Amino acid sequence: MVRIPFGIRQLDTTIGGGAPPGSVVLLSGEAGAGAREFMYTSPMITGLAMADPDLFDLYYGDLPTEAELPEEVHYVSLTADESQFRDEAGRAFDDEIVDAGMEAIEYHDLSTTYFHVSPVPRAWYAERAPSIKDIRTRDDREGLLTVLGDLLNEHAAGNLVVIDSLGDVVSAIGDRAEIEWADVAYLLKGLQKAAHEWDGLILAHVNFETLSDTRHGQLVDAATGTLKFEWASGGSTLARTMVVKQFRGVLSQLESENIVRFETEFTDAGFDISDVRKIR
Repeated sequence: MVRIPFGIRQLDTTIGGGAPPGSVVLLSGEAGAGAREFMYTSPMITGLAMADPDLFDLYYGDLPTEAELPEEVHYVSLTADESQFRDEAGRAFDDEIVDAGMEAIEYHDLSTTYFHVSPVPRAWYAERAPSIKDIRTRDDREGLLTVLGDLLNEHAAGNLVVIDSLGDVVSAIGDRAEIEWADVAYLLKGLQKAAHEWDGLILAHVNFETLSDTRHGQLVDAATGTLKFEWASGGSTLARTMVVKQFRGVLSQLESENIVRFETEFTDAGFDISDVRKIR
């Protein structure tokens, strides 16, 4: 079966090449436990494979036999511009990875839409001053979820798309009349249905500490798979771990090997799981 690689070397190797095409994977993380590093590593290393195969071979190695790269890589941020993403990625990767990987990543900044009806000063998120037309249409613009949905319709088919972050949508509930909690769950369920036709891979990040158990469970249930990143006690120290909570087409393979939890590590090539410290 063809798989779309995550760009996380040891993980891709362990699960037979990556995620099944058409997957929507929730990256659910405790603060600082690795979810955001995973979210940066996946598009950056995948982009590296397209922009500089020699560097990809150096930092990742050979693709697993079953793996096929997506056609394009798209990164969608609701609150940050491309320069901020580049700066943050630069703290996690060697400069040569960032320079090459960014060439293949198409970055989508939705911060103007996200902040448009908020009390945040426009100068903080948009370069130009508001026009009379902007002010007049301030309340009848397209909703955030509509803009996001249209973007995915245009770019998700056959591609890797990273959404940073569902937590930003959740934080807007109550401040925006057009967004309710049910809309967030519907969005993920709708994504799962559409992704089956798109045959790409969608990664959506959320910090589970910002959600109730019930709401987090609804997101887990709506996604194809969930990777949960959390801190675990490792004797006298804390260790970052990644738990495969559910993942259709993947979890059964891991369970047959009695593996569902991994310790993780950060290297010059970003996030990876530690092959020698699997927790069984």
